[in-house]
Amino acid sequence: MNHPVILAILLLAPLAELAQLEPLQDKTLVVWAAPSNLTQRAGSALTIKDGQTHFDAIVFGEIAPRKWMAGSDGFRRTDREQATWPEETCAGRSFVQIAIVYQERAVTIYRNGALYARHTMPHPPQSFGPAAVVVFGPRHLDAGDRENSFTGRIKDARIYDQPLSREAIAALEPGKPAPGLEPWAWWSFADEGLREKTGRFTDIRLHGDVRIEEGCLVLGGKGAGVLSTAHSADDGRLLPVPKVWSPTGPVPDEVLRSTRLLRERFLADPYRPAWHFCVPEDMGMPGDPNGAFYHNGRYHLMYLYNRTGSGFCWGHVSSADLVHWRHHPDAIGPGHGDEGCFSGGAFVDDDGAAYLSYWMLWGAKGIGLAKSAGPGFDTWTKLDANPVIQSTEWGITEFKDAAGRSSYIGSADPSNIWKKDGRYFMLTGNLLVLDKVGRAANAPLSEQGDRLYLFASDDLKTWNYLDVFYERRAEWTDRSEDNMCPSFLPLPSSPDGGPPSGKHLLLFISHNKGCQYYVGDYREDRFFPDNHGRMTWVDNTFFAPEALMDAQGRHIMWAWLTDNPSGEEEKGWSGVYGLPRSLWLGDDGTLRMAPVKELETLRRHGKSTRDLALADGETTPIAGVVGDSCELALEIEPGAARRCGLKVRSSGGGEEQTLLYYDTAARELVFDSTRGGREGRKVVERAPFALKPGEPLKLRVFVDKSVVELYANDRQAIARRVYPARPDSLGVSLFTHGGVAQFRSVQTWEMMPANPY
Repeated sequence: MNHPVILAILLLAPLAELAQLEPLQDKTLVVWAAPSNLTQRAGSALTIKDGQTHFDAIVFGEIAPRKWMAGSDGFRRTDREQATWPEETCAGRSFVQIAIVYQERAVTIYRNGALYARHTMPHPPQSFGPAAVVVFGPRHLDAGDRENSFTGRIKDARIYDQPLSREAIAALEPGKPAPGLEPWAWWSFADEGLREKTGRFTDIRLHGDVRIEEGCLVLGGKGAGVLSTAHSADDGRLLPVPKVWSPTGPVPDEVLRSTRLLRERFLADPYRPAWHFCVPEDMGMPGDPNGAFYHNGRYHLMYLYNRTGSGFCWGHVSSADLVHWRHHPDAIGPGHGDEGCFSGGAFVDDDGAAYLSYWMLWGAKGIGLAKSAGPGFDTWTKLDANPVIQSTEWGITEFKDAAGRSSYIGSADPSNIWKKDGRYFMLTGNLLVLDKVGRAANAPLSEQGDRLYLFASDDLKTWNYLDVFYERRAEWTDRSEDNMCPSFLPLPSSPDGGPPSGKHLLLFISHNKGCQYYVGDYREDRFFPDNHGRMTWVDNTFFAPEALMDAQGRHIMWAWLTDNPSGEEEKGWSGVYGLPRSLWLGDDGTLRMAPVKELETLRRHGKSTRDLALADGETTPIAGVVGDSCELALEIEPGAARRCGLKVRSSGGGEEQTLLYYDTAARELVFDSTRGGREGRKVVERAPFALKPGEPLKLRVFVDKSVVELYANDRQAIARRVYPARPDSLGVSLFTHGGVAQFRSVQTWEMMPANPY
C-alpha cells in the first residue's frame, strides 16, 4: 500500500534574520535512522556544513565497518581509534537513535540513550554561521565518491544549539517536541515531509532516489541526497525542485498558474468523474472513505489518501446535500505519536463534540482517537491517551492468561463508536490476527475467517476488551475472509429514514472479496446475524464501506471503487467513491439499497419513451443521451428473453461497450466489462437477483465518465469503473437475447457536474 513520492518544500524566511544569529559551536546532532544494510560505507545520516569545506556529521561505517562516528573534514574532529566500539545491528526497518554531543573539545556519541563512544578533539570546535548547510545522504558536498551516501530511512533529525545530557537525549522521541528544549533545526518527516520545522533552513534540493514513505525520509543510495540551506543554493549536482508557498505569505505567480493548469487538466481528464466524489488531488491509494458523521445540517466525510511529503492522512469534506462538497483542512495525519492514519470511523457525542477513531501507523501502535468541538470541525486534536487500545505488534494485541498462554485480538481498523446506556463501544478488525493464527490448515476453527472484537469504555480514554462480537457461519463466508473497515449502525425501515427497524447492519470488507454485510439483532453486547449479503462478487472493486445516520434516520453509505487506472501519479489524482446509497430493511428482513434522492437535483433534459418491444437479438439505440454523464431508469418485462438490459459507453461498431443486464435463467444481475476499454478490470460480475412472479425489472443506471453503477429493484447493485479509449464510446442502447422483452418505460437524464473540477 506504499506509494513513494518525491517531495521538496520551501517556506520563505527572511535571510536578514538568520544573519543576526550567533554562530553554532557547542551543539547536539540527533537522528533516528534505519540503515538499509550494514555493509554500506561512509554515508551520513545528518551533516551540518559551513558552506565551504568544514562539516560535522553522523557518519556510518567510514573508518570501521558497521560503526557510527563523528565525521568531519579530513577527520580533524574524528576519533580514528574505533576497534572497541560496538558494531551496529539495526537495519531494514529497525531504527536506532544516534546522538553526537559537541561541548568545547569533548565529543560524546550516544546510541539509544546509552554511551557509545567519547573522545577529545585535537583541534578547536567548528563554528557554523548563517551560511550553514544541512545534508542528508553524502558526508559533504565535496565527496568525490558519491556512491558513499547513506542508504536507508530517517524518521527524525534534529540539531540543538547546546550540548544535551544523556538523560535528555534518552527522553527524546521522534516526532515529539521535548519540553523545555527548542531545536535549532528539526526535520520531522512524518509531520511535514522535508520542511524544516523552525523555518531556519528554507531551500531544499534533491539528488537521486529521494522520497517520503511511511513517514520517513528514504534515501535510495547511489548518491541520493538532500541539501537544505538558509539561502538559494546554486549547486549543479543537486536538482532544483518546485517551491511551495507559505500559507500566510504572498501567493507566487507560479502557484496561481500551476493551480489553474491543474484544475484545467482535471477538467479535461476523460476518466475523472463529474459528480461522483473524487479525491481532489494526490494519491487516493488506499482511498478508503472514513469518519462519516452528520451534525447540524451537514454531512461530513473523510477520505484516506497518501499525502505527498507527509504520509497517510484523512482529508475532510462536508456537504449540505450529499452532492456538492466543501473541502476542509485535513483532519488528521502523521504526528503526535503516530506516523500516519489508516482507516476508522466517527462519532458525535451528546455534547456535539465529534470523535474520529483510527488505526495508528506503523508497527505496534494501536487505535487512536481525535476530537473536534466544532462548529466547522476544521481543527482536530489527537487524544493524549492514544493509543487508547495498545497493539503489541502490527494490528494485534496479545493477552496472556494465568498459565502464560497467549491469545490474540485485533487492534486495527476501528469501527465507528456508538453509545448505549451511557457507555461507549467500538469494534476492531481481525486481518492481522487471521494472518498470524487463522490461515494454517490446522488453525482452530474459532480463528478462521472473519470476526470482530468488541471494546467498551466509560470515558473514551480507557477501553476494555469484552468479547468476539459475532460468530461466523461457514455457509456465508469462507475461512480465507477477514473482517476490516467495519461500520455498525441501526437500519431504518424506509429509504427516507424514520424510526429504526429494530435490526442493525454490519458493513465490512474482506480484503480478498470486497464489501459485504450482515443484517441481524444487537442485544446483550453481542450481534446475532440472521442474513448475509455481498456488494461485490468477482473481485474486490467495491471496497472499504463507511456509513452514517442523518437527522432523518437515514442510513447512508459510501465505498471506494478500487479499480484505479495506471499512471495515477502522472495524472495527479486517484480515488473515486461510489454514489451515496440509502440503506434500509425490507419487509422480508433483507437489505434494501438505492442512491440518495438528492442526486435527482443533478438531472437535466429528461426524456421518456414507452412500450418498446425488442425481438430476440435486437439492439435499439437511445437517441439524445449524454453517454458519459447520464442517469437512466428502465422498467422491463423480460418475457421470454434470457437476457435484457442495455449497453453503455458503446462505440459505433461495438468495439468498446459495457453490458448491463438481467439473466433470467441464472437469476443474476450482470455487469460485463470485458470490452469496457483499454484499462481496468475486464470481467463479468454476476450478482444474485431473482424477480418475484409478475414483478417487473426496474433498473437504474448511472454513467459518470469512468464510473458505471447499476441498481435493480432496490434489492441489488453493482458499481464498477470502465476506461473506454475511443472518443466515440458514448452510445447507449437497449438489447435483448433469447426472446422478446417489453421495455415498458425508458427515462433518461443528462447529469450536471457537481464536483468543482
